[in-house]
Amino acid sequence: MASKSTLNAKNLEALGTERLAQLLIEISTGDAAAKRKLRLALAGAEGPREAAREIAKRLTSIAKARTFVNWQNRKPLVKDLQTQRSAIMDEIAPHDPGEALALLWRFMGLATPVFERCDDSSGTVIDIFHQACADLGEVAKAADAAPEALARQVVDALQDNGFGQYDGLIAIIAPALGPDGVAHLKALVEELGRTPVPVPPKSEWQAVGWGSGGTRYAHEMEERARQSTVEMALKDIADVQGDVDGFIAQYDPKTRKVPKIAAEIAQRLLAAGRAGDALGFIERAEVKDARWIPPEWQDARLAVLEALDRKDEAQAFRWACFERDLSGEHLRAYLKRLPDFDDIDAEERALAHAAGHTDLLGALAFFLNWPSLAHAAQLLIDRQDEVDGDHYEFLAPAAETLAEKHPLAATVALRAMIDFTLTEGRQKRYGYAAQHLATCADLAGRIEDFGPVEPHLAYAARLKAEHGKKTGFWSKMEE
Repeated sequence: MASKSTLNAKNLEALGTERLAQLLIEISTGDAAAKRKLRLALAGAEGPREAAREIAKRLTSIAKARTFVNWQNRKPLVKDLQTQRSAIMDEIAPHDPGEALALLWRFMGLATPVFERCDDSSGTVIDIFHQACADLGEVAKAADAAPEALARQVVDALQDNGFGQYDGLIAIIAPALGPDGVAHLKALVEELGRTPVPVPPKSEWQAVGWGSGGTRYAHEMEERARQSTVEMALKDIADVQGDVDGFIAQYDPKTRKVPKIAAEIAQRLLAAGRAGDALGFIERAEVKDARWIPPEWQDARLAVLEALDRKDEAQAFRWACFERDLSGEHLRAYLKRLPDFDDIDAEERALAHAAGHTDLLGALAFFLNWPSLAHAAQLLIDRQDEVDGDHYEFLAPAAETLAEKHPLAATVALRAMIDFTLTEGRQKRYGYAAQHLATCADLAGRIEDFGPVEPHLAYAARLKAEHGKKTGFWSKMEE
């Protein structure tokens, strides 16, 4: 049985309403967020209308605020925004979805003034607005919003999407719009597409920046934003309507040959049962750098080949992708489709190919993720002279992974980082290098045969001879 002093709802109820009220006043003194929450609760007790009025007042205050919010004092703003969004959805929406919808639009309208004075490098604030944007679809449907009015609100919103707060809005709101509403939305967007931003007299042009083409003016930037809004909206509308050709029409013939765009088009054509057309876009794509092919294009090509029952071509392409990129995902898919026992020989061939790949770190990553730690260890030992110690963010965890069963390979990785740090005189890394050298000393006790790798004592002596004057490093060894 819990003690009567345990902090839980039952024990607090025993204090009585008067004592609890006194405690809440005490606790909220000097805490603006707590006071707002209490006022909201009191308003909610009077009914949804009073709660809505309280929320609206707070949204107005947030919109008017001008104090800059950095990452250190962002938490109160985040909590405030979360409280208002939750109140709209929990207190208002179940009782009056129409009022909740109006409040959500007001809430979303806060995005621009908030981001203009807020450091959101963590993405915490935009996440709240994305959630509120998703809420719009649910509440608009519950409110049975008039489709034409709702479509107009969507168009207005998309023109105020400078921070990406309305990304995905069309797909979110489409169920509430219905087919007729979506058609009306399309007509409004097309009308916007036919309405260029007016060009003011040259004496009134406002310079807002500079680029490779010279001075950039406000009306030019507005025009580019308008064109971008129309293009993206028509693509999203085409997706909602299942209009693949409408989606394709938003790209000019040259852009359709960009591999990533070709993949997007092909995936939509494939979903529409037009695999032959999809293959045409895939094959017309211009892959300018054979050393790196966008994964989206690779996946789309494989999906199209499978849909056309060209399985041998698909297998050959999977192997080609593995050979070039050491893609474990493509290799697994390739092996899975082979007859029994053939996959064993193919895997051995693949591991041998990876061991000789020109991209040493790529090969090491492949072996660690496959996983085959024995191959990863042998790779480091066989190609120790090629290991670039500057890649500490990769080599440090690799050494840690290998240390238990493959201490010699872990030593190679650690020494590469030590050598790079001292040779390049990277003083900020001296502390890490000292730790690495100490780890090498510990690992040496578990290595029976150093083979082609320099023994630890000889390595440490050479390090002292070559870098003995780097006192900043050696002082770290004594700490």
